[in-house]
Amino acid sequence: MMRDFLAECGGCAVVDGGFATELQRHGQDLNDPLWSAKCLISSPQLVRRVHLDYLEAGANVIISASYQATIQGFEAKGLSAEEAEALIKRSVEIACEARQIYLQRCAKGCWDFLDGREIARRPILVAASVGSYGAYLADGSEYSGNYGDSVTLETLKNFHRKRVQILANSGADLIAFETIPNKLEAQAYAEILKEENIDIPAWFSFSSKDGINAVSGDSITECGSIADSCNRVVAVGINCTPPRLIHGLILSIKKVTNKPVVIYPNSGETYNAETKQWEESESKTDEDFVSYVGKWRDAGACLFGGCCRTTPNTIRAISRVLLEN
Repeated sequence: MMRDFLAECGGCAVVDGGFATELQRHGQDLNDPLWSAKCLISSPQLVRRVHLDYLEAGANVIISASYQATIQGFEAKGLSAEEAEALIKRSVEIACEARQIYLQRCAKGCWDFLDGREIARRPILVAASVGSYGAYLADGSEYSGNYGDSVTLETLKNFHRKRVQILANSGADLIAFETIPNKLEAQAYAEILKEENIDIPAWFSFSSKDGINAVSGDSITECGSIADSCNRVVAVGINCTPPRLIHGLILSIKKVTNKPVVIYPNSGETYNAETKQWEESESKTDEDFVSYVGKWRDAGACLFGGCCRTTPNTIRAISRVLLEN
């Protein structure tokens, strides 16, 4: 599926950019355990607007606002299990609606352009986001992968199983397991996909803070091997990681899999889990960010986007670079 999609895209595809930080840029207060999933309740129209912004910037893949949308998280806010399940499914429906609106605009001739070149009428996939167990905990452990000895493989499978089932039947084209912090959680996802006979493809995307290992300290090659061994996984990669670390991580992943590599780093800033603020560290402009794209493609990546603190302008710049080369 993914190789056919990439061929239709001309060999490389563009993934969307930061979602929660883009909602914040539009004035949303996401200092909440639900994070961006809060807007599925309070501002679904803004969620749709952000998806459209990324489509108009050239994205071939838009990712649903379900990263931190969990049954357990919604229930903690007083919603019923049925309401929680409906919101998780709704996250994908909103993304699909945005795609339909965009395609209708294209059909009417309201096309977008990059430097005068048409980029409309391109293939577009909707990916259903699954965030880590640490994202639900909202205690910063998604950035360390340290869940403690009491959290076992079965703990993680029990936590994620129902949400994965819902998203697999939501109308999404694939499931994006994102910001995976350790190999235990990757193994849990792989076993759920097999045990539940999930019939849509998935990608596994890990995070790193040293360019060698996942944030937990698990070898990125061991993590990549788990993804490679899962038949339902059609791409493997890295997200929410500083751009300067990506090149080496691509090379490591390519050692253990021939599956397409997806790359969507953060802006290069560092998230402080204690203050819940982003702190400046490296890339200051979209040009700084996209200057890496050619090197990443040469290293073997073929899907490119952005994570936290990247914007539609970042994605527009990536689309332009890929069109020019």
